[in-house]
Parts: sequence; structure tokens; C-alpha cells
Amino acid sequence: MTLSPSIPHLRQTGSATQLIVHGKPFLALAGELQNSSMTSAEFMEPVWQKLVDTNINTVLGCVTWEDLEPVEDQFHFAELDKVILGARKHGLHLVLLWFGSFKNGISTYVPSWVKTDTRRFPRAKLRQADGELKTGDVLSIFYEEGVKADAKAFARLLSHLKEVDGAHSTVLMVQVENETGLLGDSRDRSAAAEKRFSESVPTDLLQFLVQDWDHLHPDLKANLKLTYLNTQTNLSGRWTQVFGEDPHTDELFMAYHYAKYINHVAAAVGGGGNPGDYPSGGGTSNVLDIWQQFAPSLDFIAPDVYLNDYSSSCRKYRHRNQSLFIPEQRRDEYGARRIWVAYGSYQAIGVSPFGIDTQVPATNPFTKHYGLLQSVAPLVLEAQTRPDASVGFHFDELSGDGDNVDTSKPVVKSWGGYEITIERCFVFGKPGPGAGMVIHLGGPRFLLIGWGFQVRAKALSPTSSFTGFLSFREKKVVNKETGELRTLRVLNGDETRSGIFAMMPNEDPDYGGFPICVTVPAHTMIAELEVYSIEKVDDM
Repeated sequence: MTLSPSIPHLRQTGSATQLIVHGKPFLALAGELQNSSMTSAEFMEPVWQKLVDTNINTVLGCVTWEDLEPVEDQFHFAELDKVILGARKHGLHLVLLWFGSFKNGISTYVPSWVKTDTRRFPRAKLRQADGELKTGDVLSIFYEEGVKADAKAFARLLSHLKEVDGAHSTVLMVQVENETGLLGDSRDRSAAAEKRFSESVPTDLLQFLVQDWDHLHPDLKANLKLTYLNTQTNLSGRWTQVFGEDPHTDELFMAYHYAKYINHVAAAVGGGGNPGDYPSGGGTSNVLDIWQQFAPSLDFIAPDVYLNDYSSSCRKYRHRNQSLFIPEQRRDEYGARRIWVAYGSYQAIGVSPFGIDTQVPATNPFTKHYGLLQSVAPLVLEAQTRPDASVGFHFDELSGDGDNVDTSKPVVKSWGGYEITIERCFVFGKPGPGAGMVIHLGGPRFLLIGWGFQVRAKALSPTSSFTGFLSFREKKVVNKETGELRTLRVLNGDETRSGIFAMMPNEDPDYGGFPICVTVPAHTMIAELEVYSIEKVDDM
């Protein structure tokens, strides 16, 4: 299908998949609202400008099934339309979060006519520690009426969005359900679920696991190695016969059926611990392949990253080269520093701190980080299309426990015949935090973006006798649309420690009592470095 240039869509270029808005690549500098903020246009009215002042360009907020269809077959769009107009008025884009059957692993946003009719919309049953079954606050995915009703409402939502926003692209994306998965048990124990669990494992799942074994996510293979029987010769049997008695078998069972459920809804328009401690069957990395295979109507599966290692989570969710979008993460300075890894190293189309509407732009750390990213977005997007052309990094505060052990390791890259080392910036006193990215512009040229770091280079040629800086120039953005830069200052001397390091200090470097202020803060936080090498010459 050929998409109109005005319709937001994903476009793959090389190893990167970018979000295209109004025909051009778009870098989403996003923020997610508190769960119910966007149910009220009146509540949002004073919030929009605050988000603009935080340098946010994309806002994630909910559309709830209970508000959209309070009475079956009676759909109300007036409040949503006012919200869309409010965002559009302030030049903001939206990512709508469909709180339909599921939100945070439960069904609190379904309409009252769904909540109270448990014969038509049965609940999941959860086994307690004493063996008793408890009715969960979540719809069972093993009964048809729930998914049919959800899919109908979701289809009406997207049809309405096409009508009121198709020419504007205020709405960029829609999340189908939210944080899907079962909490409180590793699988549903309702009558329909038990019947399905006692049946043979679906052939399409077994064939996929066998035929795609070499390409499965390492986290899925690690679980299957514990429970997986030889399906090469045993391509039939009940779930426990094939995979064994194990919570990961339950999780695989739930993931397969959740993926089918969510795919049915989407197609209507054309962590740690054991399963159950986290949402069993949700789109976690250890069942990501199942979701990618059996929910093909979803463009990508997105992770929330709070407690997990940030870089590792980014890497895991680029599995099979899917797009990376982080809809929820930490909103403090610790979290803000890490977004550079997502954009610079893993070609993220966007990240989004949660609860952004309760912060003030003047003290919100994302105001600074997003402001810099906003100014260089065309350069970041261009680098994303070239394989291994950029790297993002962060350096955290030192522990302050007396030993000042630095747990932020240097980043080393081989580019253009040089080994480039990116490390925490030198100061005479206590080193501070930092974050940013380095873009390889080609050959010996590099673009440095950020603060609190320094770069050194070493020629990889075995006959090189010297590596130096040919030029180090602070740059200023003169055109945010094209990413055009011009030189503001020529840096040398103190800014390079006499040609040793290309330094991008943070705003308030600690001089440690040193009487001369030789550590110059990065001003625009953008600089271009060109290095050179001198080859050995035999003495005559």
C-alpha cells in the first residue's frame, strides 16, 4: 500500500527505521502524562504551554474505553477532539494510549457495562498461595466477547481520528492496549484458559520456534533451554508435554494468546522475577519473538525502562531490527542522561519520561537535554541512517564516598582509521556528570554534542608516529530545519589541554582550588573535531 506523504508512517533506511511526519524524518522528543490527565481538555489547557517550554514536541496520553463508549454502541468523541485541537494549537504531536481491555495488567479502564457483566466478559482466575482461585481485576483473553467489543471500539477510534486529524497528523501513533500481561499468577486459570492449556500446542507456534531457532531472542532461548523438549522430533503434545512444568511454559502460553488478542484489536483497522510478578505473557524480551510473529499488525513492541539497565534494554528491543521507542522511563537527571544512548547508539525514534505534566520547565532536566537535541535533530536523524555512524553515552555523578570510583566506563569506537575514546571530562577538582553523542562525519571528522566529556584519538595505522588535532571548532546551529552549522569559536589550548583532549566540560566544572580557570565550559555544546596522523619517516 502506498502511503500519502501526509500520513505518519515508518520508513526503513539501512539499519534504522525512522518516523516520517509530513514527508520528513521526525525525532520524537516526547513526554508521557500521568495516567488520566488527557481525559480532560480543561485540565490540559494550562499544561500544553508548559510542555512546549520543556522542549517537548510529542505528548503521550490516554484515550480510555470507558470514556469513549460509556454505553455500548454510543461513542463520545467531543472531549478527545478538544484535546487534539489543544495540542495542535500549541504545535504539539500526540501519541494516543488506548486504555482498552488492559492497562498495567488489569482492566480498570473498561466501561461499566463490561465490568459488571462477568457472564459475557469473564475475568481471569488467579491461583493463590493456598491453592484457592481468586477472581482477577482483568478480563480473561480466552473468551470472545471481550476482544470483539474492544476491537469494535478501537476501530471506531481510529476511524474518527482519520476523519478529524487525517489532514493534520497531530496524532502520530496509537498504542494498542497498555502494559499487557497477567499479574498475580503465571497464567490464567479460568475454565476456558484451562481447556486451552490442556490442548495441543498450536502448530504455528511450534513450527516458528523450530524453524526460527537461530534467530530467536537470547532471552527467549535461555528460558526454552530450561524447559524446551526436542521439538524437532516432537511437534505435538500439550503445553506441559512439550515445554515442561514450568512458569516459563505458562508465560509462553499467555504470550501467544495475548499476542493473538492484541493483534485482533489492532487488525480491526486494517524484567526480573517470575512470570506473574511482572506481567506474564506481556511483550517482555523473553517472549518478544512470539509477539513479533503472532501480532504482525503491531509495528513494534515498546519497553518501559525504569529499573533495568538502560543500554541493555535498548539493545534487546532492537531485536529483529524493530524500531526503538521508549514510552516510559525515569524523568530525573539520571534518566535524562540516558536518552543519548537511545538516540545515538540505538537509533530511537523517541523516548518519553513518565509524569511529565507534574514538572516545571525551569527545573525539569529534560528541558536542557531536549533543547540541545531539538537544535541538532536533523544531524541526529541523518546519522541514524548511516550504519554505526554515531554513539550515545552518559557519565553519572561519582559516588562521593571518598574513593570516587568511576563506574562510567569510557566508550571506544574505531572510525575513519582512528580509535576514538570518549570519557568523562577532566577537571582539576571533582569530575562531574556528562552526556551526549559523537557523530562520525566521515574520515577524520567528528561532531561532538553534549557536555561533561572529552574525546581523544589514536591513529590505527601501524606506521603512525603521532596523532593530533587539526582543528577543534565550536559550532552554532543557524538553521534548525536543515541542521546547518557555522563556526562560533576556534578552540585550542585550554580547551584541548594543549592538543591532548577535545574537551566539552559541563556548565560548572570544579577547579578544585586551582587558581587559574583553564577548564572552559562548553558553550553551545556542539563542536567539530578533525584529527590527523603523522606517519613514521626513516631518518636519512
